[in-house]
Amino acid sequence: MGKTVEKKFLYEEAFEQAKNEVVRMLNKAPLIIRSYTRHLAASTGKGIRAASVIACAMDEEGLVPENAIKLAVAIEILHLATLVHDDVIDDADIRRGELSLQKKFGRRTAVICGDYLVCMAMKIAVSAAEESEQEDNMKFQMPDYMSRVCLGELYQHINNGNVDLSVRQYLRIVSGKTAALFEASFYAGAAFIEDDIRIVKKYAKLGRYVGMIFQLTDDCMDFEESEETAKKPVQSDYEQNVITLPLIYAFKKLENFKNKARECILPRSEINEIVLQTGGLDYTRRIAREYYNKALKLLQGMQLPQEKENKLKIILDKSLRL
Repeated sequence: MGKTVEKKFLYEEAFEQAKNEVVRMLNKAPLIIRSYTRHLAASTGKGIRAASVIACAMDEEGLVPENAIKLAVAIEILHLATLVHDDVIDDADIRRGELSLQKKFGRRTAVICGDYLVCMAMKIAVSAAEESEQEDNMKFQMPDYMSRVCLGELYQHINNGNVDLSVRQYLRIVSGKTAALFEASFYAGAAFIEDDIRIVKKYAKLGRYVGMIFQLTDDCMDFEESEETAKKPVQSDYEQNVITLPLIYAFKKLENFKNKARECILPRSEINEIVLQTGGLDYTRRIAREYYNKALKLLQGMQLPQEKENKLKIILDKSLRL
């Protein structure tokens, strides 16, 4: 008997299925952990990484393979695991407008739940790859991308409080801790429909650009938005010893300011004033815009079906918060 033909869905159907499946799996987790995963299910995110997988998996008829939806679910759950762990590291109280898991249930419980989510995601990802018609062509290895995320987080941790951190070093951190999972999302979706690894790598590069833009824009939001609008802690990166690009630029422009930061903890009001005065936010937005322009040029040169290009353009715009 031949292999069963894989079902395909329109983009909107696929995206809704992915979002609903994430909630379903969190609500139906084993009883011992269910109260914690249900807390997470009550405040899901926008699903931009799932949307990335699904958009990249669209074929010439605008249809998405069923197993691409499964992989989109895996990546969203994996992203959720990183957020749970981030909140433990940062001792964050709020996530997506609700109490963080570690705030509500404790740090140890949150760490274990985050680990469980990683296992759940890996199981789904392996299942999606094994069942796909493109199994032999899916050079996608989620553990490789997850190792980059972990190493990026570790590299950031090692450089916590490092006022001498360079722009290049910081962009390297971002390329791991944030951009790697976006790159994985684009790579994975493309691997479902593309046989040519060179084309798949173009999608991955596009995903990396989107991830870089997303983080740099997020860096600016930490200085500008309120906790109510961001639905997560803001005005908090420096307080967690995380040195981001707006502050790196301010240190570069004002040596005395950097020396002062080396000697003592700076008040948030002074940080905000100096970052604004030196143009740290404008500089960060300019770098994000440069990534955006490179991404747009790459996207337009890939000669994709118009509907698919439009979907990916929407994701690109969202990363810059357009």
